[in-house]
Amino acid sequence: MALSNPGERAVRLIKAAVFAVALIPLGKVATLGLMGQLGANPIERITHATGWWTLTFLLLTLAVTPLRRLSGWSWWGRLRRMLGLYAFFYASLHFLTYLVLDQYFDWPAIVKDIAKRPYVTVGFAAYLLLIPLAATSTDAMVRRLGGWRWRLLHRAGYVIAAAGVLHFIWLVKKDLTRPATMGAWLALLLGIRLAYWKRGLARSRALARSG
Repeated sequence: MALSNPGERAVRLIKAAVFAVALIPLGKVATLGLMGQLGANPIERITHATGWWTLTFLLLTLAVTPLRRLSGWSWWGRLRRMLGLYAFFYASLHFLTYLVLDQYFDWPAIVKDIAKRPYVTVGFAAYLLLIPLAATSTDAMVRRLGGWRWRLLHRAGYVIAAAGVLHFIWLVKKDLTRPATMGAWLALLLGIRLAYWKRGLARSRALARSG
């Protein structure tokens, strides 16, 4: 039995709260930077923090549909765009940290790094794939693409998240606890989507036979 949806005012308050909370990681890093408390390697600290939150917001975005279906609350869908854009926002900060603070716009070194180190290659590819998803997040782009094409394009979020987990695993090398946890959450979300897909397929076949 589906739970009743909260009112419009409550949904707006929830969206405002999520928007504010999603800025806390950035505020924390900025505060530590201003206080000179980012540790012995501040660039690495910023890189790891922005990468972690990129993957976190990607998984939260992918969790919206399962949460909506399991709870019966349709308003979950109204958080998807914001969470996805925050994933792109933190991914952009992650990439800019590498581009500006780590490599100092040394393009030959960057190209060589992307080609040589697998975790950089996968991370860069994931960021490139994320760009069209962010660019097509508006209502106007949904109408222009059409609902079916838009949904097909945005299923790339699972590929991007998987690439992000792989990027994380190759980066840390030794202690795999955190990337393995991310991978487990992604596997769970994929499993839920697969279960719903099989249920829908079975229902379609049953209707076809009865028709």
